[in-house]
Amino acid sequence: MSEMRKKVVYQIYPKSFKDSDGNGIGDLRGVIEKLPYLDKLGVDLLWMNPFFTSPQKDNGYDIANYTEIDPLFGTMEDFEELVEKAREKGMEIMLDMVLNHTSIEHEWFQKALAGDKKYQDYYILREPKPDGSLPTNWVSKFGGPAWAPFGDTGKYYLHLYDVSQADLNWHNPNVRKELYQVVNYWLDKGVAGLRFDVINVIGKDEELKDAADGIGKYLYTDRPIAHTFIHELNQETFGKGDREIMTVGEMSSTTVENGILYSDPKNQELSMIFSFHHLKVDYLNGEKWSHIPFDFMKLKYILDDWQDGMSKGNGWNALFWNNHDQPRANSRFGDPEHYPFETATMLAQTVHLLRGTPYVYQGEEIGMTNPDFMDMQDYVDVETLNAYKELSEQGVEHEEVMEIIKSKSRDTSRTPMQWSAEKNAGFTTGKPWIKPAENFHYINVEEELQKKEHSIFNYYQKLIALRKEYKVISEGSYLGILMDHPSVYAYIREYEGEELLVFNHFYKEPVVVEIPKAYQERQGQYLIGNGEERALGSTLTLGPYETVAYYFDKK
Repeated sequence: MSEMRKKVVYQIYPKSFKDSDGNGIGDLRGVIEKLPYLDKLGVDLLWMNPFFTSPQKDNGYDIANYTEIDPLFGTMEDFEELVEKAREKGMEIMLDMVLNHTSIEHEWFQKALAGDKKYQDYYILREPKPDGSLPTNWVSKFGGPAWAPFGDTGKYYLHLYDVSQADLNWHNPNVRKELYQVVNYWLDKGVAGLRFDVINVIGKDEELKDAADGIGKYLYTDRPIAHTFIHELNQETFGKGDREIMTVGEMSSTTVENGILYSDPKNQELSMIFSFHHLKVDYLNGEKWSHIPFDFMKLKYILDDWQDGMSKGNGWNALFWNNHDQPRANSRFGDPEHYPFETATMLAQTVHLLRGTPYVYQGEEIGMTNPDFMDMQDYVDVETLNAYKELSEQGVEHEEVMEIIKSKSRDTSRTPMQWSAEKNAGFTTGKPWIKPAENFHYINVEEELQKKEHSIFNYYQKLIALRKEYKVISEGSYLGILMDHPSVYAYIREYEGEELLVFNHFYKEPVVVEIPKAYQERQGQYLIGNGEERALGSTLTLGPYETVAYYFDKK
């Protein structure tokens, strides 16, 4: 486990990473082309979002064939070459497994629709209520009811996500067996990491009931049976043999208690989990489609709760600000316009020096921001289009709707990777499937790699290297300090007498922090920071978005 804890994962959204053939869509050959860049950054695993055969109703999370590569992205030979060439550079591939649902175009669903009883039991089909209404009052996570008519049978199928994504019936042992075969197929191809999409919603109750809150989330999330299923998945696939496979579960609305159960090695479930509570601190009354400043104290307390709880319970966190479903963190929690370097490096250091495994989402290492799209024609994401419709129907003014969408759409993080100042940010010679952000002329890889100072990329390199060098970072315990400070998140990491004191300042107004007495007398080494190097006294003045870490050892 200790070697795994030194590793850093880089997330690639293939559609937007690099297009090798000019059709406007990123592909596997584009990833192969950029392996030297990823090697230079120093990351260990490349998590690829789904590139399996799919009608692309939800950007590949609606899978029509689990063991085929969509021609949009390339061929199986391309994939095999990617695994081999990445390995030559000391990197491994992590695949995205979507095992809660399939596309309605999947062969299983099509056979079920054609009347095959065996395959009808692969999905969650229910009769309407006696009054003809839907089987339950559950709401889909993409808006609207969670049930859709199952052909002309009079029954309905459950879809917790898009109507084109039918939930699988995990209570059926045949379904589980089929899915385990899928996982083993990719492990046999040399995959060394697995990310499981919304894996804590696979365990619905066998009897489905109406939800008291009219939504239903608590009736299918983190049910005890989910742990049983995930343990079995472990034993039948990645837990077998002597290869150490890194696994991470995306956990919808989970708790620290469940997070520990999923990731404590003794339970033989997963290596680590993604939880999202810290990314809901700019939701008005819990509503994503709102536009308010983030609540710093709430953010800090959530990070602290998870760090403290998982540390004490021997669980393990995946550490991240960004992914393909989240707006860019620097646009969200900082000031990338006036303090691009400080904002990006402070956010990076905050999570990279915590207890857990850091994930870097493509482009964050060069300071990519949300695009400034103010026209609905520029958006393609199904959830965003639904939100626009719903907000407009609620009578929200167009300008306000656009501000909300600009700050929260999943498309904000899906714009093309900015490689250069050339046309389309050097992503494609064709017409990109989604427009690049306007600032690619000065925020791009080429520009970033030439910088002698204030290079965000170089800072990420250092953080990744430090994790490999210092056990206090990869293995240490966690203790939050100065928890009542209104603009600084500070913490201590400790491992066998080594200590790390970390301060992260989330605002531009300079502040003075009191150094804990135990550290005032000791000689601390300035380990890394985005401001001026200086010794530690009884107080420390932090500049705009400044981050700094001091190292102490027992000698």
